[in-house]
Amino acid sequence: MAFNYKKSVTFRLAQTAKAHRSRAGTHLARIGLHPGQEAVLKILSDNDGQTMSQLAAVLCVQPPTVTKMVTRLSAQGLLRRAASETDGRLSRVFLTEEGRARVEIIDKSWKRLEREALVGLDDKDRKKLRKLLRQVERNLGARVGEDPEIEDLEEPPVAS
Repeated sequence: MAFNYKKSVTFRLAQTAKAHRSRAGTHLARIGLHPGQEAVLKILSDNDGQTMSQLAAVLCVQPPTVTKMVTRLSAQGLLRRAASETDGRLSRVFLTEEGRARVEIIDKSWKRLEREALVGLDDKDRKKLRKLLRQVERNLGARVGEDPEIEDLEEPPVAS
């Protein structure tokens, strides 16, 4: 019997991620950002002055991707780069005042997207969904770099 990918959890997860990114893109476009750029601003709002390597690690992307994002956000006046005080070879990235103001708008956009995405789910379902998604994220993150040809896991049950 052929694998019915349309009924698989991972297909539904991928489709959900695509829909989320598309809807987030609509909200972010209103404030002059593209998906992914808001994450850079939010990360720096939590811990300003990170290096490009640190940003790449937190975002789970390659350093050239961070360089491109930082360059674009800097051109918009949302970030600034400065040489590290302890190591001149490193560049640290800081939010500007405009960047900080944009983070507040991002928060409003994220809250709106959260409300849209979770319509019809009560608090108990939302909590359970968060927990399940964290587990899936841990499962997949733990296997990064493993050979996909290794079939050491049991085949997951497929919903009917």
